[in-house]
Amino acid sequence: MPEGPSIRILQEELAAFEGRKVLSVAGTEKSFDLQILKNKTIHFRTWGKHFLICCPKFTVRVHFLLFGTYLINERKKARPRLHLRFKNGEVNFYAGSVQLLKAPPDEIYDWSADLLNKAWDEDAAVNKLKQVPDMLLCDALLDQQIFAGAGNIFKNEVPWRVRVHPGSRVGALPARKRREIVRDMHAFAFDFLHWKKAGVLKKHWNVHTKSECPRCHIPLHKSYIGKTRRRTFYCEKCQKLYE
Repeated sequence: MPEGPSIRILQEELAAFEGRKVLSVAGTEKSFDLQILKNKTIHFRTWGKHFLICCPKFTVRVHFLLFGTYLINERKKARPRLHLRFKNGEVNFYAGSVQLLKAPPDEIYDWSADLLNKAWDEDAAVNKLKQVPDMLLCDALLDQQIFAGAGNIFKNEVPWRVRVHPGSRVGALPARKRREIVRDMHAFAFDFLHWKKAGVLKKHWNVHTKSECPRCHIPLHKSYIGKTRRRTFYCEKCQKLYE
């Protein structure tokens, strides 16, 4: 599943279509009439892992889920879930989820939770963590209402960077440590974006999918912890468990 920085890159890649009129629409999505997009002048926004195609009276949300992809000025043999053609090109979205949102995005989304948004609010994230004291850190870091855009790479890399075991209980973390985690989630989002655009993201992984801790030079532990049961990599020596 693409994480927030990858969705922000998509927005940048579609800059040529920003503010353009949609000349034709097609696709396999059946939950609403895709033709409502035809002849509309559209704008793009992102919130976490959601890509938003905004029109004056509605928004179309694209969520790539596990297998969604897109192509710009190219096509696969398979029919796209959503195809948009403009005077200067086209974009095709495959698989994933395409939904119609009738309420304005500002009424739906908390922009202060988006790690890459200029409205990001560190204090709000710290306060949200205080409200889930029994949640495991590995689950809290994947909670989109706290850290919109974060995914499994964030959940593995940030705890290692701040030396905290991902199985720690949020309420057991010292206040200074919770704030450190929040700040590093924000910093890592921009690191991720920079590395992804440069094509070197994987070179900067310290523990995600790795077998040895680069600090301690001992085998990393791999498990499926928390309610999400996502792959979790951590060092039992340098990452403190707060219980």
